[in-house]
Amino acid sequence: MAFLVPCPNCGERNVYEFRCAGEIVTRPNSDAPQSERTAYLYLRKNVAGEQREWWYHKLGCRKWFTAIRNTVTNEVTETAWPDETVA
Repeated sequence: MAFLVPCPNCGERNVYEFRCAGEIVTRPNSDAPQSERTAYLYLRKNVAGEQREWWYHKLGCRKWFTAIRNTVTNEVTETAWPDETVA
């Protein structure tokens, strides 16, 4: 069975057309303590289950979008543009 990712622009495509940039985290302010900035860059929750992630369609429309992916089953349940709400 192929691992398909539904691009909001191009529709379902093989995962090899994409780049996953990992979990979506909130960027700290520039005046935030060093510990917060370090955590933003290096620490991730790495959950077993649904996770909000950044994806880039490198061999298609070349656009960034967000997705909800189950990290256990690799099922992508929802995708959206960055300015749209993804639960």
